[in-house]
Amino acid sequence: MWIIWLVIVGAAAGFIATRIMKLDTDVITTIVIGIAGALIGGVVLRVLLSLMGFAAGFVGALLGSLLLIWLWKIYIRK
Repeated sequence: MWIIWLVIVGAAAGFIATRIMKLDTDVITTIVIGIAGALIGGVVLRVLLSLMGFAAGFVGALLGSLLLIWLWKIYIRK
């Protein structure tokens, strides 16, 4: 069930992350980046999610999305 929650939060986090990183992507790419970032950040910060609630999950999703965008800018889009 928590994976579904990460997908939902990830879509929002991807939107915010692409705006923070000033990345011009289409809607599908933004959502995919957000979902992947949410899964990365959510899994890494799962312990914080159980301890601190929604805020930690959102922060984890946002950080995961930012990390994924940074890696994408460096290694894929040149």
